Amino acid sequence: MPNHDKLNRQDPSFFKTRFVIVGCLIFFAFCLLGGRVWYLQVLRGDELRTRSENNRIRVEEIKPLRGLILDRYGATLVDNHPSFDIAVIPQETENVGRAVELLHEFSRDFCPPATLADGTALRRGYTPVTLERDVSWEKVALVETYSTMLPGVIIDVVPVRNYTMGDATAHALGYVGEISRNELQSPAYRDYRRGAIVGKSGIERTMDRYLRGKSGGAQVEVNVAGRTLDVLAKVDAVPGLNVVTTLDKGLQQACWEAFDSPAGSVVVMDPNDGSILAMVSKPSYDPNLFNRGISEADWERFSSDPRAPFKNRALSAHYPPASLIKPLIAAAALDQGLITGEETIMCLGSLSVGDRTFRCWGRKGHGALNLYQAIVRSCDVYFYTLGLQMGIDVIAEYAYRFGLGKVTGVEIAGERPGLVPSTQWKRQRFGEPWHRGETVSVSIGQGFLSATPLQLVRFYAAMTNGGVLYQPRLVERVESPGGDIVESFPAIEQGRLPVSREHLEQVKRALWGAVNEPRGTGKALLRKERDVCGKTGTAQVISMPDDDDDGEKQKDIPYRFRDHALFVCSVPCDDPLITVMVVVEHGGHGGSAAAPIARKIVDWYMENRVMRAPESIMTGSYDDTSTRRSHED
Repeated sequence: MPNHDKLNRQDPSFFKTRFVIVGCLIFFAFCLLGGRVWYLQVLRGDELRTRSENNRIRVEEIKPLRGLILDRYGATLVDNHPSFDIAVIPQETENVGRAVELLHEFSRDFCPPATLADGTALRRGYTPVTLERDVSWEKVALVETYSTMLPGVIIDVVPVRNYTMGDATAHALGYVGEISRNELQSPAYRDYRRGAIVGKSGIERTMDRYLRGKSGGAQVEVNVAGRTLDVLAKVDAVPGLNVVTTLDKGLQQACWEAFDSPAGSVVVMDPNDGSILAMVSKPSYDPNLFNRGISEADWERFSSDPRAPFKNRALSAHYPPASLIKPLIAAAALDQGLITGEETIMCLGSLSVGDRTFRCWGRKGHGALNLYQAIVRSCDVYFYTLGLQMGIDVIAEYAYRFGLGKVTGVEIAGERPGLVPSTQWKRQRFGEPWHRGETVSVSIGQGFLSATPLQLVRFYAAMTNGGVLYQPRLVERVESPGGDIVESFPAIEQGRLPVSREHLEQVKRALWGAVNEPRGTGKALLRKERDVCGKTGTAQVISMPDDDDDGEKQKDIPYRFRDHALFVCSVPCDDPLITVMVVVEHGGHGGSAAAPIARKIVDWYMENRVMRAPESIMTGSYDDTSTRRSHED
């Protein structure tokens, strides 16, 4: 039968049913499509429109340049240099783990943080996450070359601090690092955001509000791979202000090189206004290691070092002042009327108090000595006698008024107050009465008495400048990048020594004799100009037997139990420009260990700062004929 006959015999209702079913299916499909379009366009239209714009337009932070830190003559102590980081924008990378694998293939030494190695620690977002910091030009070129294979991977240019003197200025200038969670929660950091770089110690921390600057931003158009096509809008970052310190870069380097012992500190102060010209603490560390996050190996090395390289010994280490306290005792005794400059006290080599015998360092005794001779030869018995006559509470009162036993107020954090004992202190601390034998120890700077090098240099500066106690300062002024002064920090007079100028002059003459007399304990500082006045000190770390010959047996004592060596001096004596304080931990005698270091510093300063014009300090060309200013234990 022909085919058309078969078709003619089909019931039309058969096709009608199928057309209805197909039509319903098509209508249902269009309803689903229309509903989906309505959902996307109406219900989620704003959200998806924003996401679409974000895929095309990205806001990037422009990090500000942190302000410079300069020395008193304008020489650069801290500046900035660019660092190139490999970073990833998670929202623009389909598979962060795959991007990390590709970077490993392109560069075998690619080293992302452990928490980011597989990409699982990343959250989706448009904030760049650093994969590797401070990479070489070769790695920058690799990333740019294979950019089409690395969507979302970018090169982030970040300004990084450069500490030009490295570990020589670490304790004074400090270092910077990423803001911590605790800092973010502190009211002092309420204007900071996660990831911000802040000062962690030293001047970097104290002056952070001036140095930090203000971030800018750019609205950029990017392609599907996240590469910048155009900059649509831009707000420039505001650089930080420059901080001009009181430090002298050349003198700081001279102090660093002169101090050739394992541990201790040097502080050089201008006695006329309290400016700190140099501050050295050893052992030290390189602050450049902290710029981009210190490695675990370096952190372990520093934190496990028993010598505590992070400790600023100049203002936080406590030492017995030893014989450096003797001029204070002498000035107090003169002020109390207990002695005159010419009265003598007999030294027979020891002094008995109760059932104890306290020896003098001169075992055979010094004979009858007046105040000048006692300071020149640093006789212990002379000051034992004065200390017992005054009593511990009178000594404590004068020590406090000379600036001991309390912080000086220097700008940087970490300063400790030291300790000036008294009868009340001992009763509160130990519940025991004070004993006369303890007064004997304090009168030569031993026993409970302790001070920091910064306190001692300030106290001696006051004794040689006529009696004015200045607050030590490290910052002179804040300037704009163009050199305009924004804020100044003038010298602050905190008080005056509680003795007359006449009595201070008597003590000062004796300090001159301690350096320039043939039997003076500080004769290592004797210069042809005879212009230095100073005092040596040897501070016991542990008590030694009375029959010990300290000179011969010091070398046989374990290093950590050896005496500390101290020396302080002012120059020129009549009209001082600098006061130098040196502490050599476990160095032995002040005259043989600390004084030679001070000699190198004084010689450098007198040659390079007093006998040469200030203009040549900036240019580096000196004229030797010009002048800046006329004028054992």
